[in-house]
This record gives sequence, structure tokens and C-alpha cells, in this order.
Amino acid sequence: MTDELADHPLFEQPLSEQPLAADTVGLLEGLTTTRSIRRYTDEPIPPKDLRDILFAASRAPSGSNRQPFRFIVLTNGEIAREAKAIVGRGARAVWSAKRTNEGYDKGSGNDPNSPKARMARSMERYVDQMETVPALVLPCFVRHRAPSPTEGASVYPACQNLLLAARALGYGGVITIWHAYVEEELRALLEIPDEATISATITLGRPEGNHGPVRRVPLSSFVYDGKWGDQAPWAIDPPGTRHTGAGPPPATTS
Repeated sequence: MTDELADHPLFEQPLSEQPLAADTVGLLEGLTTTRSIRRYTDEPIPPKDLRDILFAASRAPSGSNRQPFRFIVLTNGEIAREAKAIVGRGARAVWSAKRTNEGYDKGSGNDPNSPKARMARSMERYVDQMETVPALVLPCFVRHRAPSPTEGASVYPACQNLLLAARALGYGGVITIWHAYVEEELRALLEIPDEATISATITLGRPEGNHGPVRRVPLSSFVYDGKWGDQAPWAIDPPGTRHTGAGPPPATTS
């Protein structure tokens, strides 16, 4: 068999015989460099990579190890296209209202190079291209008791695992709540049972363009030593850390 034929998809091993992809991104590197990615190429995500990403998601901890998360993965096909269109319509309507209500085109938004204007352009393109994202994932949570504010602890760790695994394989994604504005339509189309709730909308794909490093406020803004507001003396960012002006308000003490 020639090397060319050996590389043909028809000659690939069944997924049940293919091991998890080799890890080329260390755990700490992945944790500190995974950021929201909203711009994707048209490259589809192969089944093997989807398998590895969702396998990593399924390894997340959950309350009593019930593993109550379920993932609806939408790539191609009639139902997937219809679901993406539903999410796209909802996302564009919500973003349009948010852009107006929060003044994205006023003040510093008039400067095309300002963070505000750049975010507006990024979001506008993101919602406009929702129908063409390579993969749209709806993480769902199957309830076994009455709704609780803490139930997210059994589904959102799996969402973070998913995004970290995508980063490790050269993909990117972002977790959103676009489903919340069109949930009734999605539930009907995708036949989601009453006992399951949609917890997030995650888009995935190969990153397009230069996204730059993760930027956050200094560690000292988040970490307190012993009591609220007392900064920990060891909460110091490593060399080369990039910062942003956005973030939590200054701590206050009573």
C-alpha cells in the first residue's frame, strides 16, 4: 500500500482503536493561554478531533460523579444548519440591542482602534457568521432534583475541559448563552427532554488571524489573604504577564 493510500480516510482505523491525541500543550500553558476565540477558518473539525475534545469534556468532575452533562454537537446536516440559523438569528437580535443600549458606538467607540470599537467589530462578525461556525456545541444538564443555583458546578467544569482540549488540538472556542434567547425553538428542533436544560452555547473552530495573548487584571485584584480585601503578598504575576483595564472593581472592606 502506498503512503498516499495509507493516508486516505477510507484506510483509517476505527475511532475505537485510535488513542487520544498526543498532548503538545502543557497543562499550565493551556490553562494560562486559553482565551475566547470568535473568529474561525472554514476548516471542518474531523471526527477524531471532536472525539478527543468531547472525551476530555466527559472527564470533568461532577456532583456525586453523576456525570449529568450531555453534549449536542452540531456540525453539518439539515438539523445542524437549522439549529445554527436559529442561534444566529437570536444572537444578532440580542447583540444589536446590546450594542445600542451599552453605547458601543459612542464615546471611545468612535475611535476604531479603541478596545471598545475592536470588541464591537469582533462581536458583529461573530454573530453574522454563526451559521458557518465549524462546530456549535450545546452542553446540557440533566436534572435529578429541583433547580439549584449550584447545579452549574456539575456541568461548567466539563465546558472548561472542552475548551482546554480544543486549545490543545489547535482549535479555539468561546462559551456563550445565545441559546437562552431561542431556547424554545432549539428544544423543539433537537427534541431535548423536559428534564434537561441547555447550559451554554459553545462555538469551536480553527482560529483565524492573530488573537494575541490572554490579558487579565493583576492577580492581586483577585486573591485575598485571610479575609476579604487583604491582598496576599505572594499574589504576584509572573514575568511577561499582559494586563487589561477591564475587570472587577476595587475591593472594599466594611
